[in-house]
Amino acid sequence: MKEDKKQGIVLHKWCVLLSIFALFPLSQSFDYSEALSKSLLYFESQRSGRLPYNQRVIWRGHSGLNDGLEQGVDLVGGYYDAGDNVKFGLPMAFTITMLSWGVIEYGKEITDSGEYSHALESIKWGTDYFIKAHTHPNVLWAEVGDGFTDHYCWQRPEDMTTSRQAYKVDEKNPGSDVAGETAAAMAAAAIVFRKTNPHYSGLLLDHAKQLFEFGDKYRGKYDESIKVVKGHYTSWSGYMDELLWAAMWLYKATNNEDYLNYVLNNAQAFGGTTWSITEFSWDVKYAGVQIIASMLLKEAKHKQHEHVLKQYLSKAEYYMCACLGKNNKTNVQRTPGGLLYIRQWNNMQYVSNAAFLLTVYSDHLQTTHQNLNCDKGQVGPEEMLAFAKSQVDYILGSNPMAMSYLIGYGPNYPLRLHHRGASIDSYKRNKGFIGCTQGYDNWYGRKDPNPNVVVGALVGGPDRDDGFNDERWNYMQTEACTYNTATLVGVFAKLHRLEGDGDLSVHQSLIASS
Repeated sequence: MKEDKKQGIVLHKWCVLLSIFALFPLSQSFDYSEALSKSLLYFESQRSGRLPYNQRVIWRGHSGLNDGLEQGVDLVGGYYDAGDNVKFGLPMAFTITMLSWGVIEYGKEITDSGEYSHALESIKWGTDYFIKAHTHPNVLWAEVGDGFTDHYCWQRPEDMTTSRQAYKVDEKNPGSDVAGETAAAMAAAAIVFRKTNPHYSGLLLDHAKQLFEFGDKYRGKYDESIKVVKGHYTSWSGYMDELLWAAMWLYKATNNEDYLNYVLNNAQAFGGTTWSITEFSWDVKYAGVQIIASMLLKEAKHKQHEHVLKQYLSKAEYYMCACLGKNNKTNVQRTPGGLLYIRQWNNMQYVSNAAFLLTVYSDHLQTTHQNLNCDKGQVGPEEMLAFAKSQVDYILGSNPMAMSYLIGYGPNYPLRLHHRGASIDSYKRNKGFIGCTQGYDNWYGRKDPNPNVVVGALVGGPDRDDGFNDERWNYMQTEACTYNTATLVGVFAKLHRLEGDGDLSVHQSLIASS
C-alpha cells in the first residue's frame, strides 16, 4: 500500500513536470544577432522629418517637414514615440539615453555583429533633433503636436492634418524632468561619439551642461508647464530623479567631481537613497541612478564617498532582488509563464528595462568577483544573467502563447500592431490623401493584418496570465514604443557574443527556484 502511494506521488510529480514542460519547448534557441539587427531597424520606422538616402524602412516617407514653423524654429526630425504621430520629448530623450548606455556597455559586441553604424545612426537621429530643440541655454522645445488632437485622427504621418503646435519649457515655464533627461541623453551620447566624432561629442556635452544647469536652476515639473502632455506622459515621479540621473551621466562624461558631488549631496533630499523602487522607466529613473552609483564603489578614488554610495547600493540591490524574487516582502510579480509583471498597460517596457539593468550589473559583479546580496541569500552574476536571458527569451517566443512579441522576429508575432503608419497602405504605394477620420473608417477596424510590418517593435505584451489579444484596438497590448526596444539592443548584443563564445549556459533550475 505504501509502495502504491509512493508510486502515485512519483507519477504525480512527473505529471506536474510534464505540464510545465508542455508550456515551452525543452530546448529553444534564438538568433540574438537577428534580433539585434531588427531592433535597430525599428527606429527607422519611427523617424520623423526628411528621411535620408540610406533609409532601409522603405514603406515610410518624409513627414513633419513644417514642425516648428509656426513658432519660428526648426523642429524637423526626431522620433514618434509609438503608434501615433506626436513627438514627446521626455520618452524620446530616455530612448536615446538607453540606446547610448547600451552602446557604451556593449559597443564591441554590437560592432562584432556588424550593427555599430546603425546603432550610432539611431542615437544621432535623436541627438540631432535635441540640438535643434535646445534653442537657448534656458529654452527646450519639449513636444510637437498633442496627443488629444492626434488621437482623434487615424492617419499616416505623411498625411498629417492634426495640430503641429510646438511646446517649450523655459525660465517662466520650467521643466526640470524633461531638461534633465535630455541632458542625460546628450551626455551619454557624448561618450558614444567621443572617439568617432569628437567635435560632435563636444557639442553634445555643451548642450548637456546647459540643460542640466537650466533644469536645476529653474525647477518644476514639465507637465505643469506643458499641460497637454498630461494623460500621455505625465511626470508622476517628479523631476528629482531626472536631475540626479543627468548629473550622474554628466559625471560619467566629464569626470568633473562637481557632478558627482551633486549626486552625493542630494542623495537623501532628492530620494536617491530613500526611494525603494521596483520599476525603471521613462518616468522613474531612480533604479538607474542607484545602479550606476553603486558601481562606482569598485574604484579606489571613490573610497571617500563610500558611506553614501553604499546607501545607493542598498537601494540598487532592492530593485534587482525584487526582480529576482529575492526580497522578503516586496517583489515584482510574475506571470505563470515567468514574465515580470508590473502593470497592464505596456508591461514589456519594464521587462526590457529590467533585463538590461540586470545584465549590466551581472557584468559588474562578474568583473569585481562579487555577488548580489538579497534578503533570501546571495545571487551570483551567472544567475542574474540567466534570469535576464529568460525574460528576453520570453519576449522572443519562449512563452505559453509561443508568440514573439518582437515584431518581425520568428514565425509567430502580432500582426495588428496599434500603429497608424503600419495599419494603412504605405505612402509609397498609395499616394492618395487619407484624411483624419478616413483612416478610422477604412483602416482602423480591419481584421486583416497590417499592410506594413514595423520590424523590431516590442509591443506592450501579454496580461498577467500570459494572455494576448492581437487586435489593433487593444493598444495596451499591441502598441509598441521606442523605449521598449531601446534597452534590448545592448542585451541582444551581449547574448549574441556569449552564444558565439559558447558561454551561454542557462541555469534553468536557478530560474525556477528564484
